[in-house]
Amino acid sequence: MTDPLIRWRAHAEGAVLLDGFHALKHALRFGARVPVAVATDRKAALALAAELAADLRDVLDALLTEVPEQAYASLVPRPHPTGVAALAVRPSRQANLRAFAQTPRTAPVVVLDDPRNLGNAGAVIRLAAGFGATGVVTTGTLDPWHPTVVRGGAGLHFATAVERLDVAELPAGPLFALDPEGEDIRGVRLPDDAVLAFGSERSGLSAELRGRADHLLRLPMRPQVSSYNLATSVAMALYHWSATGAAATAFS
Repeated sequence: MTDPLIRWRAHAEGAVLLDGFHALKHALRFGARVPVAVATDRKAALALAAELAADLRDVLDALLTEVPEQAYASLVPRPHPTGVAALAVRPSRQANLRAFAQTPRTAPVVVLDDPRNLGNAGAVIRLAAGFGATGVVTTGTLDPWHPTVVRGGAGLHFATAVERLDVAELPAGPLFALDPEGEDIRGVRLPDDAVLAFGSERSGLSAELRGRADHLLRLPMRPQVSSYNLATSVAMALYHWSATGAAATAFS
């Protein structure tokens, strides 16, 4: 068998780093192509698979190669407690754009307008995957496939479409932007083809995106409380959609 470090280097350019057992587990469950995976303790990793991912036990048995801890640490920026890492092939931009353009779209697209925090972006992608959203779009400079974002998303980038786009390229559909001056979200039924936009943690919605919005919505909030965490805001909006829209039956 080819040395795993040689295989790693052969696939590293442009690949998605799956940092930890759970990221690898989720990526495999949702169809990611994983050419190389390593573990510092293969036996322990397979025991974890037997406990938490029995559906993948045989796949992981064939895929995982044990490497020394020092070699593993050289492959990842921040070693994961599970001692597991892998590389996956990133979905093409064209595939993500096709997902956004499907008609009829059966779940919202979440837009993060110029987000700044990598961990927040990962948490939002994890939420979107859990709620069955069509995908997550980021505008601005943050790379939604950055290793820290993928780690925060626990590998669930492969369960939903994730892409960086300009505001002018946003998917079609009624655009609902979250804004303190908007209508109370509790009085609005969000359609399945909604585009739900959330401003950056620091400065809120950009003028360009706010100007394109079809509807401004606000989340319920106690007076004198200034804001919610970005991921919390997305969770509240997606829960409202899942509880009041056509998707409600899918979660019952």
